[in-house]
Amino acid sequence: MHREPAVAGQFYPANKDKLRDLIAGFIPQGESRKVMGVVSPHAGYVYSGAVAGQTLAQARIPDRVVILGPNHHGIGHRAALYPAGCWKTPLGEVVIDEPLARTLLERCSLLTEDPAAHRFEHSLEVQVPFLQFLNPQVRIVPICLGRINLAELMAFGRELGTCLKDIREDILLVASSDMTHYESAAQAREKDTAAVEKILALDPEGLYQVVAARRISMCGVIPTVAMLAACTELGARSATLVRYANSGEITGDTREVVGYAGLVIE
Repeated sequence: MHREPAVAGQFYPANKDKLRDLIAGFIPQGESRKVMGVVSPHAGYVYSGAVAGQTLAQARIPDRVVILGPNHHGIGHRAALYPAGCWKTPLGEVVIDEPLARTLLERCSLLTEDPAAHRFEHSLEVQVPFLQFLNPQVRIVPICLGRINLAELMAFGRELGTCLKDIREDILLVASSDMTHYESAAQAREKDTAAVEKILALDPEGLYQVVAARRISMCGVIPTVAMLAACTELGARSATLVRYANSGEITGDTREVVGYAGLVIE
């Protein structure tokens, strides 16, 4: 089972050399470190690539990564895991970590094997070239999440964290999310600050609630809550905001922007 890229040539270059050069320009020099989780944006690289690159460069990318992303298209199961084979990108093939995928399917009651949910979804795909660039040996388990209520989401996060704790290997969780959509830069920053504060406090329930109460159009709130719940189960002690930006910084139009936040959990 091989997944072809859905948004190569749209969200990022379809040419291998151009993509590699673009990513290299987003990755700053410096030391990486072991982290549990990352929140990384998933817009077109011209808009959010710098935030994603700076954030993922902070993390020492292990050989095993679980990517949690939102289901923008509403296709397939609400907690769809891609179970086997590989994902293709212009940089080459990334193998699905089938043993880890099987373990998660067995241990996390919400998950279902469903490749169809991933066919057109960009939120997980755009993370993969960065992971490849930073660790060419990386193996992934992609999980696409739709509408899930808070109780179920917290239970899933705890099951995920317990499962990874029992495996006792270095496994990174990447939550794919953009922040506020199509509001002014000032309004987006105000709303997004409220959400980021909950992430920094390692408060998954608080994040879910503030996004609902403030009507923050954070498309990846579900994956981020799941990742935070799993990290707290794993013993996370701190979170750091690496960078916040918005699309207006590229377009020059601050009247309607999309916000991007990059964070690491340790």
